Amino acid sequence: MAVVHVIGGGLAGSEAAWQAAELGAEVILYEMRPLVSTGAHRTDKLAELICSNSLGSRLLDRASGLLKEELRLLRSLLLACAEATAVPAGGALAVDRDAFADLVTQIISQHPRIRVVRQEVTRLPEGVVIIASGPLTSPALAEEIQRLTGEDYLFFYDAISPIVTADSINMDIAFKGSRYGRGAQEEGDYINCPMSKAEYKAFVDALVHAERIPLRDFEKAIEHGVKAGADKYFEGCLPIEVLAARGEKALAFGPLRPVGLIDPRTGKQPYAVVQLRQDNLRGTLYSLVGFQTNLTYPEQKRVFRMIPGLEQAEFVRYGQMHRNTYIASPRLLLPTLQLRQHHTILFAGQITGVEGYMGNIATGLLAGWNAVRLLGGSDPLTPPTTTMLGALCRYITEARLEDFQPMKANFGLLPDLDHPPRGKQERHQRLAMRALEDLSAWLRRFPERTQVTLPLLH
Repeated sequence: MAVVHVIGGGLAGSEAAWQAAELGAEVILYEMRPLVSTGAHRTDKLAELICSNSLGSRLLDRASGLLKEELRLLRSLLLACAEATAVPAGGALAVDRDAFADLVTQIISQHPRIRVVRQEVTRLPEGVVIIASGPLTSPALAEEIQRLTGEDYLFFYDAISPIVTADSINMDIAFKGSRYGRGAQEEGDYINCPMSKAEYKAFVDALVHAERIPLRDFEKAIEHGVKAGADKYFEGCLPIEVLAARGEKALAFGPLRPVGLIDPRTGKQPYAVVQLRQDNLRGTLYSLVGFQTNLTYPEQKRVFRMIPGLEQAEFVRYGQMHRNTYIASPRLLLPTLQLRQHHTILFAGQITGVEGYMGNIATGLLAGWNAVRLLGGSDPLTPPTTTMLGALCRYITEARLEDFQPMKANFGLLPDLDHPPRGKQERHQRLAMRALEDLSAWLRRFPERTQVTLPLLH
């Protein structure tokens, strides 16, 4: 069989490469690291997680939980790897990021039909190509894609959270617990730092006035109607200092909301709570939930040590900002993830405007399947729009371009039920059951998927 070329060894590219290879294609997977750095990655491993180590909720009445169940039916490699390297995170699926990347890298590198090539792609190869180069696409490849599509790019700014050592957290003040008592352990899966009203106000004031890292000139080239020089952020991943500047109570109703948590020292709900999530299997590292930031490193150390329980926090990674790039998918892509003008070229992952780890994995899987079908002369697949994967593909290819921003999985993307119940939870559960039933029926039309065999993981 002819070759499928996959550009980018992130979540989408790794999933696409493995799926295509399992379906019988020979695959060349191009990854430019370590020869060319992105400025945000730390290693040359495939599927390295840059931001959070959480892949979202496992609960079926949550959008990310439904997408996981769909990926389980679709036999996703990266979902299996995530479950094999999971760390405690209440009702969420979080992973030891190093163990996860190691496992994916090992499986991909050892696959007999996948050849990993470490080089930067500056000209697209001939044949069937999947572009999964992600939000940190190199300038040379971005120019090549721009030349191919004739379209400009949209830019926004993404941010990653700091990580601290567990033994530097003051557990005389902080306490373990998950909201409303959820979690695998009786004491809960998160470390919580409670704040009084006075502590919260002092923290917000310091955060708003702290020194930030200046954005570079090229990062201020905002397009599509936004004045050049202005800062544009993706609403789903705002730096915490930007959110704090929107109002004194913005954090208390956002990432620092205290609902469902009781401080064992007082027996009461705190005014605000900073949560830390376990970041590795050994439980020696914790990330600050929702604390994406562009503060300077000295300011991060000063301001974040104002959080009760983090007075002596040891930071093993500071937060940082980086450029994030995605294409004008509503104008460029079909729901099959093919380019409208070049059907042998597919896009997958965050560069399409799909947000969230699971969305990246899911679009990579679909692109891998469709690439093989194109090689074999079959029509490419479009999942039912009643499924979360199908709804995401529909959104990125049919949204109004003027309003187009990256989109995470959410139930608002799904067609409504004929007779929707009043309660949100019941409505979500029924939408989820319909999605899984429709996906199962759809999959029965494609017996070739039985060739995809997940490896045994421990």
